Amino acid sequence: MRYRTRTSRTAVVLAAATALAAGLLAGCAEDSDEPGGSSGGGGDGGGGKGKTTLTVGVFGAFGLQEAGLYEEYEDLNPDIDIKQNSVQRNENYWPALLTHLSSGSGLSDIQAVEVGNIAELTGTHSGKLMDLGKAKGVDKGAYLDWKWQQGTTDDGKTIGLGTDIGPTGICYRKDLFKKAGLPTDREEVGKLWAGDWNKYLEAGKRFKEKAPEDTAFVDGATGVMAAVHGSGKEKFYDAEGELVYKDSAGVKEGWDLAAEFAEAGLTAKLQQFQPSWDQAFSNASFATVTCPPWMLGYIKDKAGDKGEDQWDVAAAPKPSNWGGSFLTVPEAGKNKEEAAKLVAWLTAPKQQAKLFDKRASFPSAEAAYALPEVKDAKNAYFGDAPVGQIFAKAAEGVPVQPIGPKDGIISQYLADTGMLGVDQKGTSPDKAWDKAVKTIDNALDQ
Repeated sequence: MRYRTRTSRTAVVLAAATALAAGLLAGCAEDSDEPGGSSGGGGDGGGGKGKTTLTVGVFGAFGLQEAGLYEEYEDLNPDIDIKQNSVQRNENYWPALLTHLSSGSGLSDIQAVEVGNIAELTGTHSGKLMDLGKAKGVDKGAYLDWKWQQGTTDDGKTIGLGTDIGPTGICYRKDLFKKAGLPTDREEVGKLWAGDWNKYLEAGKRFKEKAPEDTAFVDGATGVMAAVHGSGKEKFYDAEGELVYKDSAGVKEGWDLAAEFAEAGLTAKLQQFQPSWDQAFSNASFATVTCPPWMLGYIKDKAGDKGEDQWDVAAAPKPSNWGGSFLTVPEAGKNKEEAAKLVAWLTAPKQQAKLFDKRASFPSAEAAYALPEVKDAKNAYFGDAPVGQIFAKAAEGVPVQPIGPKDGIISQYLADTGMLGVDQKGTSPDKAWDKAVKTIDNALDQ
């Protein structure tokens, strides 16, 4: 499982990275404030005995090294040594990467990019990165179309190959559902809200009627908002790259629905990835939370033994995505061809299936879903839920949503400056919206 800095609501995930499953951050070769390390690639220096050293720049516990993939590749290619340079937080990694791309120095042979940053590369920096769509061993048809398109420029140059995605389900507590008179079977639970986020709201109202004392239906309004925003065909930018969040029907739907959750008293008023949120898992303080595959380990860690087989996972009202990354190869690297081969191998379906098996990073390669590591995957803590099948179905339904260069900023301020006030302070939705918009406009120099 991999936890690292993610954009928008995902940006807070990284603030909690060190609190996740034991050993999660172990195994990084280095941890610095720079995304590169050995400038322009390793050449054959540092590898010794005529070997070529390939450097891989990542953020957080990215999972590739921890899953043993580098070691496996080195065994298959004895003339290659792989060195990973890790920066713990993306907010430090990303600005430095942009600086090094501009100068053409200080780069690793391979650089990881978070999904919230990929649009900035495809839009303004694609000339500094290789076209990996033409790399040997890369099969476009093996990937989910929407994920492939995220790493591809308008003129068809694919600068990033997807490593993972975050298709979402709804994790729920069976014990609390039972006490509130709601079904507990995951298929029946999914039917409560299938196809409509408003049905999720109605299920919450039913829960509240008989809910155990001091429990809420959902953790917080900001999580609901972000899930709805991720399930639409358009969010903050339109297909032409124009900023449209103020007038977007999808943004309005997410904002209004989240506000209804807050005003109806269905939330535990929690901010995700804060200590109080962590403690609420342990105390069984809320019944549902939006969860991508990597969230399952987080819940297990925070809810502990007493939460085992109390939690389960059902389909979300509509498919949404939370998280995911890409691997890129800078043109300034000295080992571009070998780096491209490594990227192609690391992101191939077989390796993505291994990464899911070892780290719960869900494959962006659709061809991996038929492999046993994914197809047959179950999670004992969640009542043997067939998580491979649940999340594969969700992944195939995620909409192809335009991503803009400032998605992360907009998401963060809509949540932290806007909806959090509605949820925790009782601020009116209109007043909170105006405050969030003003903050966003200032941040974007609008």
